[in-house]
Amino acid sequence: MSNPRQSRLVLSVAVLLTLLMGLIGSVGPSVTAQAATQGAGSLDGSISVHPAIQPAGTATNATFNCQTNRGPQFIVCYSPQQIRHAYHTDTLLNAGITGKGQTIVIVDAFQDPFIQQELTAFDTTFGLPTPVFTQVAPDGLTPFDPTNASQSGFAGEIALDVQWAHAIAPAANITLVLAKTNSNVDLVSATRFAVEHNLGNVISQSFGENESCVATATLKEEHRVFAEATRKHITLLASSGDEGAAQRTCDGLSWTRAASWPASDPLVTAVGATELFAAPDCSTAFPCPANHPKPGTYDHEVALNEPPTFTPGNFSTGGGFSVLFKRPEYQEGISAIPASQRGLPDISYSGSINHGVLVACGTCQGGANPAFFIFGGTSVGSPNWAGIVALANQLAGHHLGFINTELYRIGESRGLSAATFHDITVGNNSVIEPDSNNNPVSVTGFNATAGWDPTTGFGTPKVDIVVPLLAAFSFGHDGDDAITNSDN
Repeated sequence: MSNPRQSRLVLSVAVLLTLLMGLIGSVGPSVTAQAATQGAGSLDGSISVHPAIQPAGTATNATFNCQTNRGPQFIVCYSPQQIRHAYHTDTLLNAGITGKGQTIVIVDAFQDPFIQQELTAFDTTFGLPTPVFTQVAPDGLTPFDPTNASQSGFAGEIALDVQWAHAIAPAANITLVLAKTNSNVDLVSATRFAVEHNLGNVISQSFGENESCVATATLKEEHRVFAEATRKHITLLASSGDEGAAQRTCDGLSWTRAASWPASDPLVTAVGATELFAAPDCSTAFPCPANHPKPGTYDHEVALNEPPTFTPGNFSTGGGFSVLFKRPEYQEGISAIPASQRGLPDISYSGSINHGVLVACGTCQGGANPAFFIFGGTSVGSPNWAGIVALANQLAGHHLGFINTELYRIGESRGLSAATFHDITVGNNSVIEPDSNNNPVSVTGFNATAGWDPTTGFGTPKVDIVVPLLAAFSFGHDGDDAITNSDN
């Protein structure tokens, strides 16, 4: 018997080029960062983030030394223009698909007191337009304490999330919703406010923790909020974690193989990470060799798994299988996913530290004047994919809402998957992490393979293909079906 998800897309292969040209041509000409570490134990019911960063130095003619790939001893970084070109986002932006009329919601905790200065510095450096940017603190704003590691960690996370959602969808509005603290209850409350007040049509969450350490009542309430969001055609995204297949044990003292929540919820699109190798930018400040490709030209990717160089343990893409949520219907065609478990991530994005993205950050260097840093982690992918969804919403002329069913229809279609995703087949997410006594704890993960795998999902996007496909083939009842089938 044929797979119904695949059969609905068979005809689309024959008309794909016509579809893409028709959709893009109708828009008209263009006008113009889980750096998070999953929770440090959940006995306190909170999630801490510690963005993995490295200084980027000073730019020469808007080009940083790390963009030039000057040798193996130098760390590499990418600008918005390089990332856009690597994943073919620039094709859509040049056609006027910029996220205009859409609003991306970023959910984070505490605050970043310098976010406006940072966003301005980012836009000025890379020639981006000024967005409509709003901050909302529905339960009150906690005074910023730069000596508090949780607060400073979330401040850096906020800088990454806001700037890179904007980089991919430069004309979209950005609404930052701030939880009062990093407690699970407060983060759920902030998400609930965003959903109940319809603050945007896509929500990015660059944080998470061991799903087994979350209180049952919190899990149920968040899932109820996610169901309400799905009914309202709001797309939900979350990063899958930065310690590979490992998560902190619930006492915070060691590590165990586990999936990250909220990414593990079947109503959420879980985003993993890769290490992207793309052409350097030597076009302005440094001489280019003959026949040098355009900065950002895609070469290849591997599953993110950096050794303990920038972080105490491995820095690796989160992925694995949920022990709380059963396999959703949209994953039924994948034999690698057990029937009793939801597999994640669904898709991925560039997220390494070496080969990381540039972010303007004031709190990262202790002051209001932002300096640039190189950020990495699966939380690069969540806001970037939020920008991609904003582009698809604009192209479709309506809110796509739940996209997982469509992503799996595409991923399981032999005629479309290769055209839509960079399938990552090299690497794994096995890690060695130090416990509270600095003893190494080895957690065996999973290999990247052809097709879907619990390291990078279906892979990274070819944005000029995935956006028109999502716009054309997403169906409103997919979300309703997912809600019905996600009851446990």
